[in-house]
Amino acid sequence: MRYTKGFTLIEILMVITIIGILASVVLASLNIARNKSADALIIQTVTNMRAEAELFYDDSGSYLDMCDAATILGALDRVSSTNGGVVTCVDGGDVSEKWAIEARLVVSTDEYYCVDNSGVSETYVGSTVSSSSGSEDGVCGP
Repeated sequence: MRYTKGFTLIEILMVITIIGILASVVLASLNIARNKSADALIIQTVTNMRAEAELFYDDSGSYLDMCDAATILGALDRVSSTNGGVVTCVDGGDVSEKWAIEARLVVSTDEYYCVDNSGVSETYVGSTVSSSSGSEDGVCGP
């Protein structure tokens, strides 16, 4: 007696293979979307730091030690945990009456989003702000 109902082993293996391929495509797409959302978080947080910097200036009358203020430090920590710690903050203690904040983006690791006291809010290829002692730069861009 021969059974004619059901699926063969080959048919079942083919269905499992197709499902596996489709699942890998979906997971790859989700990873790209996750990285893009991380970039949106970085851009939003760094842009919002402009308002925090101006509020700091209103309270203290200068940008001196702005990068050490609790609200700025909280935002810097949030960005740092999102992009693996690549964020630079230069304040009035480094460059008189200027400030700049720059963070590396996640999708394209050679791009940095930067805001400064002159009103710049842009993405640049490569880091444009230096916090190295003696070469501090309070302006975004080349």
